[in-house]
Formats: sequence, structure tokens, C-alpha cells
Amino acid sequence: MKDNAASPVGPLVTGSEIARLAGVTRAAVSNWRRRYDDFPAQAGGAANSPLYALAEVQAWLDKQRKGQEVSPEVELWQAMRAAYGEQMVVGLAEVAGMLTGAHESGLPGDVSTRVQALARTEAPVDLVNGLTERFMDSARRAGSDQVTSERVVRAVCHFAPELPTNAVVFDPACGIGVLLLSVAVEAGTRCRGQEIDADSARFAQLRADLLDRSDVCIVAGDSLRADGWPGFKADLVVCDPPAGVTEWGREELLLDSRWELGTPSKAEGELAWLQHAYAHTEPGGQVLMVMPASVAYRKAGRRIRAELVRRGILRQVIALPPGTATSHALPVHLWSLQRPENTGSAETNRTVRMVDLTDNSPDGSLEPRPDQVADVSLIELLDDTVDLTPGSHLRVRHRDYPGEYTTLRKELEDQIRRLAALLPELAPGGGPGSLEGATTSVADLARAGLVAYDGPEPVSASEQLDTDYLQGFLRSSVNARRSTSASGTYRLDGRGSRIPRMGIDDQRRYGSAFRALSAFEEGMRKVDELSRQLTAVARDGLAAGALAPGE
Repeated sequence: MKDNAASPVGPLVTGSEIARLAGVTRAAVSNWRRRYDDFPAQAGGAANSPLYALAEVQAWLDKQRKGQEVSPEVELWQAMRAAYGEQMVVGLAEVAGMLTGAHESGLPGDVSTRVQALARTEAPVDLVNGLTERFMDSARRAGSDQVTSERVVRAVCHFAPELPTNAVVFDPACGIGVLLLSVAVEAGTRCRGQEIDADSARFAQLRADLLDRSDVCIVAGDSLRADGWPGFKADLVVCDPPAGVTEWGREELLLDSRWELGTPSKAEGELAWLQHAYAHTEPGGQVLMVMPASVAYRKAGRRIRAELVRRGILRQVIALPPGTATSHALPVHLWSLQRPENTGSAETNRTVRMVDLTDNSPDGSLEPRPDQVADVSLIELLDDTVDLTPGSHLRVRHRDYPGEYTTLRKELEDQIRRLAALLPELAPGGGPGSLEGATTSVADLARAGLVAYDGPEPVSASEQLDTDYLQGFLRSSVNARRSTSASGTYRLDGRGSRIPRMGIDDQRRYGSAFRALSAFEEGMRKVDELSRQLTAVARDGLAAGALAPGE
């Protein structure tokens, strides 16, 4: 690949955009990068999301006769990238503003001209939607959390309740409005949103205007510190809040009335967003919240989780497939909450539905199989940890206790029978100390070239020495004391250890006995492990009702 140290002139393109230019797959572009030394050098971006100069790419495609004419949409996107760089959402808002005629356009001349040309042949809403898709794709590849990923949006839409006529939907961290407008797709559904980034909020509102959604109103501002919708109540609140943010305003919001389930710790910003969303629900209203999986078990959030469970507010936790949140590799859950219809009456909900989709493909079905669902009683959840991780509860519910117990018991019985056969036949010897007369040190054996080291343990390097005989005597209590340092560290290869001198045939007799003892010792460790597993399965199976005492 050629060196391109000079700053590139003009717009940059990604590998995906090169593929669209050439009419090939992204894999083909990756192959070109590896195969062709003259393929344009990376001109920007990161190692895992490189950018290339459009002019150089087009020249290379023409040279290779792989190129096609650049579409006006691509030219517009590249012109916007050149003008706005990392602030692309500002450009999106300017384009949407120009198309709605809301104000005089602040677009650069080149971009404005291209937008006007495209608007003559394409509906404004289609043009903006196409730019939005490109923005979401670039944000996904860059690992940005500026927008909710398409997979998360799909999951929220799948698990969202059916909305009544003239329903009200609210998103307090709506970004560019993708999640809000996807859930509330029906015209007539009143949508309210808030977004801390003013440009994102502006673009979300302008896009809704282009969609002719007069029922959508989005304001800019920090939802936690400066709620733009005080007293507002919704039938459904959806939210994909910022994750891992510790500076969410805890100190200035300690006495806030929204913390009816408990004041979140500084590290539990997600639980602050959760309670903010819940505070905006009508009686009977629901919340669908995208949460990092760690919020389900972190110690700091235990009290709030317990209150959610105890009051019957938490209805469902869904562990989404790995890769759903494409901006990062962290697993995510969907938490479903519902405000009781009548707070004065006894709560009838006594279970929380746990759904574990972590074995599924992120682009596969979101409809859980029977073995991926369990209705867990509140009393089971209200233990010392209040762990709301679906997988930990489903493993117990769908575990085959009878099958495990039968298999482990048979394996233990077989192992015990084998153990008796492993013990060597040992006859009386010459008495204690009878082998201490003629001995040799391991150091002498090593100097004579009779010992080698295969890993940490010494082994025989000669037909004059049996390895099992050598290692068996080294493991004796006498040599163990010689091989233990003053700090208590034991080394099997202790060169100060001594072993009896004897012929190779006698060595092999002793080696056979030592080998059998090692096998017996290993068998006993296996029996110990099997015993513990069997006891745990039997005890848990009896407690869960999956096993019962025999007649």
C-alpha cells in the first residue's frame, strides 16, 4: 500500500461506501486492500474503521475498471462529511431545516446546491431518512453511542406493549429520535422527548416535522438536572440512557422527589434514569428501559432493585443477544416496568418474567423459546443480592435435576469401584531406614546426564533410570522436607533430594507402585469433586421440587 503522508484533499469514504461505489460487497473491498499494493492509503479514521480520500478511490476504481458513477446521494454525504467531520449531526439538522423551510439555511454552498438538486427529484422526507440511515451506519462502525443501534430499536419495538388510540409516548434521552419515532410509528400517537445535545434534539424535531408528525415535540436540555417536562405523564416511556456516566448530578439532586425507590449512588446513573422514566408514567403506564447487564446484580443498586421487586413494579427482564448494542461489546438487558393502576390496593403481580435470549443471534428471532422463559416469584428474587440476571434464574428452572443426579451417581459409583483396583499390592519391606544406606542426589544424577526436565518435573533421560521411580521418591515426606525452602515453597525438582540406588528392574517395581498410587490419588480427587457436585444437585433438586425422597 502506498505511503500518503500529505493531508488528503476533499471528502473521505469508508469501506462500505467504496463497496457501494463499485457495486461489490464490503468483503471484496477488504480483499482489494490486501491484494493490491496500489490501493489508496488510509487517509483518516481508526484502524478498525479506516477512511479513504474519495478522489483517490475513484481514480483507483477507474484505473481498475471497477468503478461506477458516484450517485448524487453519495456526493452529498461526502460533501457533508468534508464540511462537518465529526459534527455531522449539525449538518443533518441544517439539511432538515432547509427542507422544512424553517429558517435560512446555514449550509455551505456546495452542500446547499446538492440538497436543492436532490430535493427536485426526491421527497424531502426520503432524502432525510436516507441521510439518517447513513449517519446511523457510520455511528455504528465508529462505536459511537450517539444513536440507539438498529438492533436495540428492533428489540424495544418487539417487546413494547400495544398502544391505545391517542397514546402518549415519552423518551427522556431521545438522541436524534430514532427509538421514539420507531416505537410510536402511528400518526396520532403523541410523542414527547428531551435530549441534552441541542443539535440532536433539533434534528429529531425537524425530522418529525418532515414526517408530518405534528404530534411530536422534542426539547433540548439535561433531563435529570432540568426536566423539560415537569408533571408530564405518559402511557409508555422508552429510553436508552447514557451508560457508565457517574457525573449525572447526584449531589444536587439528593432530595429529588423522583427517587421514590431510593437515592441512586453516583455509580448507578442508569437507576437514576430508570426512576426518572418511571416518574413520568400514568397509573398503568409502562417503561421499557435499555440497561447494561451489570445493573442487574451490582451491589450498589441492590436496595432499588429490591423495591422494584417488592412493590410489583418490575414486570420483565429480557437479556438481549450479544452484539445487540453495536456501539460496544457489553451485554444489555431490557427492563419492563409498570406503575400500579391503584396504589392503594394490594398488588396482584407476584412474579417477574425472566427472558434469556443470550444464545440467539442478534439478528435472529426475538420470540423466546419455552426454555428461555421463566416466571420467578418475588420471594425468590428478594434474597441478599436481588440478582435480576435472567440466565441465573433460568438455569435453575430448566435444569434436568433427575438426569444430572442419575448421571453423577453412576459416575461416582463407577469411580469408587475403579479406585479399589488401583491400589497396588504392597508387602512388608526391610523396615524404616532400610533404603537410606546407598543413596544418590538428584544433583549428581543431573550432572551425570541421567535427569532432564520436561516442564517443572524431572524425568529420566536414560534407560538406567525409571521416571516413576524417580518422581515417587521425590514426593516422599523426607524429600519434601529437603525440597521446601525457608519461605515454605516446595519444589519437586529439589536437587538436594536423595533417592535409593537400585537396579533398573527394582526401580520399575517401585515405579509401578508409585504410578498406581498417583492414579489412586487422582481418582480420590475426582471422587471428592463428584461427591460435592452430587450433593449440590441432590440438595438443590430437593429444594426446588425437581427431586423427591424415595419410598
